[in-house]
Amino acid sequence: MRRAVCPGSFDPVTNGHLDIIGRASRLFDEVIVGVLVNQSKQGLFTVEERIDMLREVTSSYDNVRVESFRGLLVDFCRAQQASVLIKGLRAVSDFDYELQMAQMNIGLAGVETLFMPTNPLYSFLSSSLVKDVAKWGGDISAHVPDTVRAQLAARLDPTP
Repeated sequence: MRRAVCPGSFDPVTNGHLDIIGRASRLFDEVIVGVLVNQSKQGLFTVEERIDMLREVTSSYDNVRVESFRGLLVDFCRAQQASVLIKGLRAVSDFDYELQMAQMNIGLAGVETLFMPTNPLYSFLSSSLVKDVAKWGGDISAHVPDTVRAQLAARLDPTP
């Protein structure tokens, strides 16, 4: 079975993430979306909330499942019996960092990294940018699924 991991923090998941996940699902028998648990970083959404959102928005893909992980990504890949990572690249600046990670991952555990260029519609999109725009009341409906937009609005609403 050809199995790949698509890792990230997904805080929150965007249409750019979903584009990469969907395209990867056509190339592999199974795609595991790995949600990083990072204790040193406080996210807007809990890991459980991110997992729930991802499971909802990827439910149309029969071969995609969502799991959380902590520690080394290559250890998660080993545990999932996946020898390939899928990473979306938006710009050259992404490539500089991701290339270093890819070289480390192949050296540590023989895990290959496949880079997928982001659809130009999403080349500027990041979770941080989406959160900033949403915080100030901007329209993010073209950048995230409706369920994510609603959860962002509820989370960022200043009224108790």
